[in-house]
Amino acid sequence: MENKQAIRRIGVLTSGGDAPGMNAAVRAVVRAGIYYGLEVYGIKNGYTGLLLGEMEPMSLRSVSDILSHGGTILHTSRSREFMTPEGREKAAAIARVYKLDAIIVIGGDGSFQGAKLLSELGIPVVGIPATIDNDIGCTEYTIGFDTALNTVKDAIDKIKDTTYSHERCSIIEVMGRRAGYIALHAAIANGAEICLIPEKKMDVDADVIQPILAGRTRGKTHFIIVVAEGACSCSELAEQIKRTIGIAPAVSILGYIQRGGSPTVRDRVIASMMSVHAVEALMRGERNRIIAYKGERVVSLDIDEALAQTKEIDPHTLLTSEILSL
Repeated sequence: MENKQAIRRIGVLTSGGDAPGMNAAVRAVVRAGIYYGLEVYGIKNGYTGLLLGEMEPMSLRSVSDILSHGGTILHTSRSREFMTPEGREKAAAIARVYKLDAIIVIGGDGSFQGAKLLSELGIPVVGIPATIDNDIGCTEYTIGFDTALNTVKDAIDKIKDTTYSHERCSIIEVMGRRAGYIALHAAIANGAEICLIPEKKMDVDADVIQPILAGRTRGKTHFIIVVAEGACSCSELAEQIKRTIGIAPAVSILGYIQRGGSPTVRDRVIASMMSVHAVEALMRGERNRIIAYKGERVVSLDIDEALAQTKEIDPHTLLTSEILSL
């Protein structure tokens, strides 16, 4: 049964992989909480910090000048102990010791699954979606995606310059173990000849070799292949290309650079809007919710319904990438 008692004190934590804009979300939670007369406690290191009672009151000053910073001032982690029933019981007990009436969780799907389990122990929660992968089913947008995409765009632009100069093939791996949103949008934004994502089963001959050969026939001398990390092994792909058509591709793995950097305007604004909405949802008596971005609007969804939703790559966006790769 949901706890409908009046909200006086809330906690906020960031969990899972960091994403640009998390600080904007923390800042907005704190400022909105104070605006509505609440006490706000910052919980350090995600669920690990909750288990250890690593939390402290936050003030307006606590979140001054953090809007432009990447990462998260609250730090983040993945807690194995919290994954156990005993760990979650302990976390709920600590939340009660600190008299937290609700906890706002900023993170991705795994963080929300943890929040749902915590809510089943009587701790009201609200989730704010923040992950560069943009792969949470209930929301059209997640905090951090735009900044990560711009970081990838800048890197590929630079790689493309040298690829053109040396008339070579470059394979660029971007993040996306189970979702290809970064790869697909970067491929369109950077004019890549080939894009490989986990959602579309790869046929090396049809999806890579033949497009390169067709391009060479048309006079192309350089090629950009953008690969989501979950689609295939870039080193093995490079070997196959070399063995089949005699081109030795250069492989660039962008890695954790995609998580860093000052958040874009889009990430700052959406993070701020979602976080204010999260606090207001609690003030309205809503409990155990996920904040989502749908149709250019911020909405509040039941956590069970939200986590049951799935998300798929838009087929026309994929087609657009294929059309523009000619």
